[in-house]
Amino acid sequence: MNSKKHSHVRKSRYTAPAAARSSSHQKSARPQHISNSLIPHNTRASVKPTHSSDSRKRNIPFKLFVGIFFCLAILSIVIFAVKSGISRFHSSSGDITVSTKITDTPDEMLEMEKLKDINFQPHCTDSTKPENLISYTDIEVNDTVLDNVSDYKADSDIEFAYGDSYTDVKGIVTFRGNNFRDTAAYGYSTMKDFKLNPKWSHDTGSLSSGDTAWTGSGWTGQPLMMKWPKDIKQHMNMYDNAKADDDLVEVIYACMDGYVYFLDLKTGEPTRDPLYLGFTFKGAGALDPRGYPIMYVGAGYNSNEGTARVFVINLLDCSIMYTFGDNDEFSLRGSLSFFDGSALVDAETDTLIYPGENGILYLIHLNTQYDQAAGTLSISPDKTVKWHYYGTRSSTESFWVGMEDSAAIYKGYLFIADNGGNFMCLNLNTLELVWVQDVLDDSNSTPVLSVENNHLYVYISTSFRLGWRSYDTATIPIWKIDAETGEILWHTDYECTTDDGVSGGVQSTIASGRNSLADYIYVTVSKTSDNASGVLVCLNKNTGEKVWEHNSSYAWSSPVCVYTKDGTGKILYCTSAGDMHLLDGKTGTVHDTISISDGVIEASPAVYGSYAIVGTRDCKIWGIKLQ
Repeated sequence: MNSKKHSHVRKSRYTAPAAARSSSHQKSARPQHISNSLIPHNTRASVKPTHSSDSRKRNIPFKLFVGIFFCLAILSIVIFAVKSGISRFHSSSGDITVSTKITDTPDEMLEMEKLKDINFQPHCTDSTKPENLISYTDIEVNDTVLDNVSDYKADSDIEFAYGDSYTDVKGIVTFRGNNFRDTAAYGYSTMKDFKLNPKWSHDTGSLSSGDTAWTGSGWTGQPLMMKWPKDIKQHMNMYDNAKADDDLVEVIYACMDGYVYFLDLKTGEPTRDPLYLGFTFKGAGALDPRGYPIMYVGAGYNSNEGTARVFVINLLDCSIMYTFGDNDEFSLRGSLSFFDGSALVDAETDTLIYPGENGILYLIHLNTQYDQAAGTLSISPDKTVKWHYYGTRSSTESFWVGMEDSAAIYKGYLFIADNGGNFMCLNLNTLELVWVQDVLDDSNSTPVLSVENNHLYVYISTSFRLGWRSYDTATIPIWKIDAETGEILWHTDYECTTDDGVSGGVQSTIASGRNSLADYIYVTVSKTSDNASGVLVCLNKNTGEKVWEHNSSYAWSSPVCVYTKDGTGKILYCTSAGDMHLLDGKTGTVHDTISISDGVIEASPAVYGSYAIVGTRDCKIWGIKLQ
């Protein structure tokens, strides 16, 4: 145990007005004891019958009728073509680029029940009025701060559908899969024996910055995966054998040693040279949901290369097309420029949506130009919109402004929690806060959206930062929240401990069950009885009642629901002791447990078919077969 290296220390600098906190913001899943031993959008229009006062039918000549019908048909076709294709993306010069979104039918997609559109009209109640917790907001458009925030209106409305509609590519393209943040698994598993079989491992490394060393894969650290179409692969800088493998699924993993690794899902063999960017990457990054070979990934800490920033990478040749976010003067946290969240892209408006720990939400019109046949790709951002906020208690309690989780989005509404105990619903098309709920503490748990009985809900929890509410134990609620109003419907509480640098509570993101597990959510809660212990709890979605618990070493890693083709669901999760567990989703019965790390697993696994991929703090990426 003494051979384990000390974990990272992340310092946050708060420079907003009033009393700045002098203590550092530390986060690591490696404890000391281990180190030492909406605008409402209704898609269904009301159609009312029309009545004429003149009941007499008028006889129209047949030729005239045919002509009118023909003209209307042609006009309808033209209008549809313009709306659905041509007007999607425009360059700054006025040239038009037609979308080349990948439309291959995935061969392993889960057969989900088609959800009907819901009537969703977000609004606040007295208890969730934004002014209760937020003092003010500001908006900057192309480096100019608006005098009046009410003047802002998006050029084109951002409208996200259900999570299952976010992408149709064969892979995992963002943290927890989509804009609902409700899955980290693609396709079915063929497992029959419900055993975990380590098939391969690949070495990673470390990166030093000052007196801080970053190793392996950290929180949240989820891998991305993509089965690239053949005509895209031929233009990539992949090795020839990878290009020739029509069944290849590429694992793309940004790690804390400053590298992005490219590996074969089934063998762990490199598919191309790793990309060195020189910054620590703790977050998952994201791939473009349109199937374009673009990666968006933010650095989680400064390095010898400079201040942390977001990189937009061309995955044809692994060149850097664009960076942003470093030393942003619009930030209320000075030079702090960390990005742990995972981006989303609105395909229809070509907009990158990226929240930062600097307290800024970025909306960037990318101006994407991609010719799949020619293998050419570029972006030329021509409009950058930034939004930030300041909390009512920030000045007196030194609550920080900043977002370390990833945003969830439905229609034109973004849901996100922050470092200062604020859980916010933001209208993306006006940048007006709709409601804000008090979630008590620093929240690193990404909100998860769920449609149940034709209504939208959010599941979220929080962590326990030492000294905010207590110096010994504190209550950690797991909440179900009404996404329309922000009101709490139920909460299930745990008493948790914490220590300096290793927070207790919930650092992971909740897994929302589907298929046979549709009635349940799964949450890992850290430091429930002491600094080493934790639970994975299964809760009933309707009541919040505990269905079962699995006690183990605590986990910052997020659990994953994995399904067989008949809908049977299993739960996969990793712990701070370096273990991976596979459990029955309904009963909590442990099918298998393996140890894959002598250190700590902070990162969250992702699953493609029957392969689970996860990185560890002791510098390994593991490929695990579910069999």
